[in-house]
Parts: sequence; C-alpha cells; structure tokens
Amino acid sequence: MSHNPLSHSVCHVSFPSGQPVKLTFLSLSVTRVVRVKPPSFSAGSSAASREILVQHLLVKEDDLKLLVELQKRVSEGEDLGDLAAEYSLCPSKEEGGMLGWVRKGQMVPEFEEASFGAPLNKVVRCKTKFGWHLVQVLSEREESVLKDIQPDELHVKMQDPSFIEEVQLIDVREPEEVERASLPGFQVFPLQQFGSWGPEITSKLDPQKDTYVLCHHGVRSLQVAKWLQTQGFSTIYNISGGIHAYAVKADPTVPTY
Repeated sequence: MSHNPLSHSVCHVSFPSGQPVKLTFLSLSVTRVVRVKPPSFSAGSSAASREILVQHLLVKEDDLKLLVELQKRVSEGEDLGDLAAEYSLCPSKEEGGMLGWVRKGQMVPEFEEASFGAPLNKVVRCKTKFGWHLVQVLSEREESVLKDIQPDELHVKMQDPSFIEEVQLIDVREPEEVERASLPGFQVFPLQQFGSWGPEITSKLDPQKDTYVLCHHGVRSLQVAKWLQTQGFSTIYNISGGIHAYAVKADPTVPTY
C-alpha cells in the first residue's frame, strides 16, 4: 500500500511519449525550499476555492510516541523537512516531505481536514489509514485554473503579436517532432528531458503568466499542464488535440505527421 495521503495518483504519472516515461514528480519538485509569503484571504474564503502548499511527515500507527517527540523537536526550532527526510515513511521524504500544491478532493478525508484546518506554518498532527502524520501548511493561494483551448480559438489569438509576448507557450514534444511541425513562439521542453528542466521550471517560466501547453495530440501536454499546477502556475491552457488538431482544424499550412 502506498503511504502517500493523496487519494489520487498525483505523485507518479506516466507520460506517453516516444518511449514510456514514468516520472516521480515529488522527487523532481523544486518546492522543497519554498517559503513564500502567503496571499491574504478573508475570513469568508472558501476552502474549496483555494490551494495549499503542504509538507508532512509520516510514521507507523504504533509510533505515536515518536511522532509526539518529533513534533516537540519542530516546536523547538528543528525543520520539519529535515525530520521528514530522516524519519518519514512517505516517498515524499526525498523532498523533505513536500506534497506540493493540493486542493480539496485530492487527499484522504482525515488528512484533508487537518491540512485545510491548519493555521499557516503551524505543525499539526492527524491519523489516517497510513499512520500518524505531522502536517504543515506553508502557503495558500486561490485555486489555479486548468482549461482546454480549442485549436481554432488559439489560432485567432496567435494572429495578435501581443498575445505571444504576453503569455508563455511551451511545446513538450521531442526535438525530432518539432522539426517536422511547429508553431511560432513556442519554447520547446522535451518531455523525455524532463529531468533536466523540471526541477528548474519556475526559474525558466513565470508561474503568474498564462501558460499554453502543446504536444502532438493533447495527451502529454495535459499531463504536463496538471504537473504545472502543482508547481504554482496559476493559469494553464492545454491545447486540445495538440498540433495535429491545430493543423487539421485551424491552419492547414502546418504539416501533419
């Protein structure tokens, strides 16, 4: 049984590409050292409309004494991430217990209740079917937006030069695919080279800018778009049907392959 408290498989995602590629996002996450100043939320803010940046530590159900000791050490100034790296049973220990940005519905109920009810930067504990957790919420934000955009709609936008300057356009196909067909303005981030650009994505791109993701048929791009959500990107568009649909439905001058 997996020890990750997220109820859906957001830590291990298989990307279809030229060859099967399985990526462990948490091991590539750059959020290990993120301590950003949180935006202010009114008392009436809905938990369903926000996301939280969560760090945790997991021990066995019969190790409550150890958990209490570790919580005391955190209260005395030790870093939860350092303790997670040493003691946690969750695979996220490799990233200091970081689970990234999560929203309602992604976690088992007990963990979700503890996380969304915890004050910022205060370590709380909870019990789930996996064992005992120490949980810390490092930041919160309005829920990110992930939408599909149709090729013809994108084509209209692409006719405006200011559009390309104001947004981020990324193509996750492999270089040999890009040579066969491409769209202007797209930066290439080959999926099979994820290990080289993934950990640095927030230094290469601006998470606050609208980001459009392209691949051949819209499958790989959707997987990357979902991952970008966990990295703090606020508004992401997956180009439905990929460059193939763009060529067929919007611009026949673009080659198909």
